Amino acid sequence: MAFADVNGQRLYYEDTGGTGPVVVFSHGLLMDHEMFAPQVAALRDQYRCITWDERGHGQTAVAEPEPFSYYDSADDLAALLTHLGIDHAVLVGMSQGGFLSLRCALTHPSRVRALVMLDSQAGTEMEEKLPMYQQLIGTFMTEGLTPDVGTTIAQIILGSDYPDSEHWKEKWKTMSPANIGNNFLTLASRDDLTERLSGITQPALIIHGDAHIAIPLERAQMMADQIPDAELVVIPGAGHGANLTHPDPVNRALADFLQRL
Repeated sequence: MAFADVNGQRLYYEDTGGTGPVVVFSHGLLMDHEMFAPQVAALRDQYRCITWDERGHGQTAVAEPEPFSYYDSADDLAALLTHLGIDHAVLVGMSQGGFLSLRCALTHPSRVRALVMLDSQAGTEMEEKLPMYQQLIGTFMTEGLTPDVGTTIAQIILGSDYPDSEHWKEKWKTMSPANIGNNFLTLASRDDLTERLSGITQPALIIHGDAHIAIPLERAQMMADQIPDAELVVIPGAGHGANLTHPDPVNRALADFLQRL
């Protein structure tokens, strides 16, 4: 457990160490480094696994956050690699973590050995879903994590029967309104990278649940079709947080991909 003072931020990160190839895991909106515990446990004997808390999340969050973009977050990730003396790494990003990992592959290509997109996308949020998200986040900011808000967020990210939802709800209760709003603004205002996917030169693995509420499977298929060296693995019955709710098939796909690099 450590902090890196880089790029104007104080980034919290955890590093398993070792001499194996480096894999960096970037979490989704409202989550933190801990969401990759199943993947770190499965891979740490062969790979150096690094997890971190992004801007506005976990132990990196500050009381008075400034506006930022996922390009800023991509710069944070590149700076973290430099801080750790790492030339390049495999980037694994879940949802928001995929947004910043994709931008890191485009803006810092020499630092990216390969790219794994977990339940993520290249485009912007679906317009028909934004009003619901805005209302949900607005209530979260003004009233805190009410039972209805907590249930809805857990349903979107973790599904209806994930046994550790309460653990994450306790984390969400500690998030400040300033960080909640700032993080959502970044997510809702991001640019569309669909037309730039052909410029991704690294091998890519796209893992996506077929029971997704937030991001349709068709968007994952589109990424797989447009990134030149990409493959798609569909996780049956999984939703947005497939790496937590369905860790075994996700870990198998990830391990197989890493072994072939």
